Amino acid sequence: MRKTFLVNDRIYLRAVEPEDMDIMYEMENDPSLWDISNFTVPYSRYVLRQYIEGSQCDIFADKQLRLMILRKSDHCVLGTIDITDFVPLHSRGEVGIAIHKDYRQQGYATDALKLLCEYAFDFLSLSQLYSHVATDNEVCIKLFTFCGFVQCGLLKNWLQVEGTYKDAIIFQCLNPTKQ
Repeated sequence: MRKTFLVNDRIYLRAVEPEDMDIMYEMENDPSLWDISNFTVPYSRYVLRQYIEGSQCDIFADKQLRLMILRKSDHCVLGTIDITDFVPLHSRGEVGIAIHKDYRQQGYATDALKLLCEYAFDFLSLSQLYSHVATDNEVCIKLFTFCGFVQCGLLKNWLQVEGTYKDAIIFQCLNPTKQ
C-alpha cells in the first residue's frame, strides 16, 4: 500500500493558496519572527501575491518549498513550514518553521516537522535537512532535538537582533536510508 505523506491525525500540510494571503501577511510582518529570517523589511501584499503566483510548488524548480500547516478538524491555518536553500547536487535543504502566536505550545510544530522530514526523506529522497537556531531559543532547540536533529555546530555572532549579535546552533538530520 502506498504511504500517505503530509498528513497525520491532527494536521496536514498543503501548498500555499491565494486565500492564505492574510495569514501570510500577518505572520511575515510579525516583528517577533524577524530574528529568525534574513529579511529586513516588511512584506507588502503585492510581494506576497507575486510569490504565491510565481511559485511552481516544485522544490526542484523553485529551490524552495513552502507548505501551510492546517488543523484537520477545522482547516484552520496554524503556520508555515519551509525547505529553503535547496541544493539538488548535495540533496539538502534548510528547514524553517513558524507557528502563529495563537497556536504555539500545542505540539503543532512537532507534528509539522515530523511530516516534513518524512516527505523530504521518503518521497523527495533528500539526503539531509538542517536548521540554524538561536542559542537562546529553547523552544526551537527542544523541537529540533525531539524530532531527531542533532547539534553539529555553533556559529558565533550569526544573528543580529536589535543591535546585538547572537550565536546560532546548526542542527542537522540525515536521511536514515542514505547513511
